[in-house]
Amino acid sequence: MPEVDESENGRFYEDVPFRSELFHVKGAESYDWGMKNRLARIFRPSDGRTVMLAIDHGYFQGPVRGLERVDLNIVPLLQSTDALMLTRGILRTTVPPEIQAPIVLRVSGGSSILKELSDEDIVVSIEDAIKLNVAAIAVQVYVGAEYESKTILNMTKLVDAGLKAGIPVLGVTAVGREMVRDARYFRLACRICAELGAQMIKTYYIPDGFGTVVASTPVPLIVAGGKKVDETEALRIVEVALQEGAAGVDMGRNVFQSEKPLTMLTALNHVVHDGWTAQEAIEMFNTTDEATVRLQVNSKKKSVEFSRQ
Repeated sequence: MPEVDESENGRFYEDVPFRSELFHVKGAESYDWGMKNRLARIFRPSDGRTVMLAIDHGYFQGPVRGLERVDLNIVPLLQSTDALMLTRGILRTTVPPEIQAPIVLRVSGGSSILKELSDEDIVVSIEDAIKLNVAAIAVQVYVGAEYESKTILNMTKLVDAGLKAGIPVLGVTAVGREMVRDARYFRLACRICAELGAQMIKTYYIPDGFGTVVASTPVPLIVAGGKKVDETEALRIVEVALQEGAAGVDMGRNVFQSEKPLTMLTALNHVVHDGWTAQEAIEMFNTTDEATVRLQVNSKKKSVEFSRQ
C-alpha cells in the first residue's frame, strides 16, 4: 500500500482565485471540452482568429490551376497556415502525417461542375473523420438552391454526429450562379446554419452590410477567398472584413494561384494576426521574393523543432 500523502503543508494558493475566463471563440463558451480544444487549434487563443488554407476544390472541379500537384505546390505552405481544409483523399495520399496544422475535412459532395452543384450528400462518415484526427468537418449549404433542404439536412446530420464525437461543423454558405450576393441573403444563410447548430460558418465578404451579417450570426464567420483577384484587392478585403468582425479567412485560389503563394500566405498572416494594414502587407508582398520568405519560414521551423528536443 502506498503511503498516504500528507497535504497539510502543501501549496493551495488560497489567495489566488481559480481561473474562469470566457472562451476566445464566439458562441463556444458552453461547448464540451473536446469541441473547445478542436476550435482552439483552429482559432488562435491570442486573438481568436484563423488563417485557413482551402485546397478542397478538386472534389467538384478537378485539378484546378495551382492544385495540379498538391505534393509540390501545397505541402511547402502547410507550416504557415493555422488550418488546412481539404478532402480525405488528398489528406491520406499527399499530406505528411507530421503536419501540425489542424485539419478541416470536407465531408460533402456528389456533383461536379457539369451538374447541379447543390445536389450533394454526406460522403464521409464521422467514424472516418475521427480516424483521421480532424479538428472540424465542413459541409456545403445551398440556401435558395434547387436542393436547399437536402444540403441543410446534411448539415444537421453532421452537427448531431459531431456533437457526439466532439467535432465542430463548418457550414459553408454556397452561392449559385443566379443568386444575389447581398447582406440580406447572407444574413439568412448564415443565421440558418447557426440556428441549426453549425459551430462556425464560412461565407463571402460583401462591401455593403457585412457587419450586419456578423452581428446577427452567433458563431464565428470565416471569409471565403472566392475567385482569384489581384493580391492588393484580396488583402484589402481581408483587412476590412476583420474590422467588421470576421474571425479570419479561408483562402485558396488567392494563395495557391498567386505568383508568390508563400509570400501571399505570409502577408495574410500579418494582416490577420499581427495587426498589419493591407497597405503594409502589400508593400511586403511586392518587395519580398519567394525564396527569402521560404528561408525565413524554414529557419523558424527549425527553431521550433530544436526547442521541442
